[in-house]
Amino acid sequence: MSQRVARALPALTRSHRKMADYVLHHPFKVATMAIDELAATLGVSVATANRFARALGFDGYPQFRAALVMGFESALAPVEKLRSRVGSPASAADVFADSFASIQRNIDQTQKSLDAQACEQAVAAILKAKRIGIIGFGASTWLGGLLQRGLDPLCGNVQLLATIEGSSAAARVISRMQPTDLLIAIGFPRYAADTVFLAQRACEAGVPVLALTDRVTSPLARLATVSLYAYTDSNYFSNCEASALALAEALCSAVAHRTQGSISAATQLAETLLPWIYGSPDGLRSLPGGATAASRKKKAPRKRAAGDKG
Repeated sequence: MSQRVARALPALTRSHRKMADYVLHHPFKVATMAIDELAATLGVSVATANRFARALGFDGYPQFRAALVMGFESALAPVEKLRSRVGSPASAADVFADSFASIQRNIDQTQKSLDAQACEQAVAAILKAKRIGIIGFGASTWLGGLLQRGLDPLCGNVQLLATIEGSSAAARVISRMQPTDLLIAIGFPRYAADTVFLAQRACEAGVPVLALTDRVTSPLARLATVSLYAYTDSNYFSNCEASALALAEALCSAVAHRTQGSISAATQLAETLLPWIYGSPDGLRSLPGGATAASRKKKAPRKRAAGDKG
């Protein structure tokens, strides 16, 4: 685009030069704009915006914008999908129904595409690992946290590496990982560069990598020892998190089924949580104020006797 602007610059009008300067300084922003939005932003007419596109050698604004989008495809895909959906009238109930239908399709496609051998390899890798590190940035951080929560009672050492310290903290942990460990890398479009980079470092160090991602062309799939795939198409967001979460939960379920002592671990966890479960005999929050009847009785002040100066 900069080359086209440079070639056309001598013949551009003052308004077109203003547009050219804005495009060169804000290419991503312009790539998200319809022609009327760009015209309003720069205070020119829609016709002027169209003539600007033709002055750069395009047939019109749609072709100019399509060329500008090239290179930003993955980043702009959710924006384009949202633009098309918002432009169609729909009630809130319609959007709810469409969202649920989309989630169901994604989960159905994820289930149908499961590779039995990959499932076995993923479970075996988790059970074999001395310690497990989980990385995923952006929305995948939440998925990683839920995966860590599911695996923690079943495995000896499971650590979520995507913390408030950022990717540098994860890099320090990965640098100490061994081939006897396992790195679980979670990434969906738009793939976080930090996740791919750290998975690459682990791969180079001989650390097995289990990828939870969306397709065989994912940058994580080429680094992984084994990959599990979830369909994550969404009309409103970059990904459907529900199907990715379903895949993570299914993985935890398979590990629980295969883990020796999973029942005793679940029993011990339930017993540990009793004081924090509302309505249980030991529930700390069974009564208003967060205290059990017994503890409140103990803390009840004694009545002051006559002449008591206490």
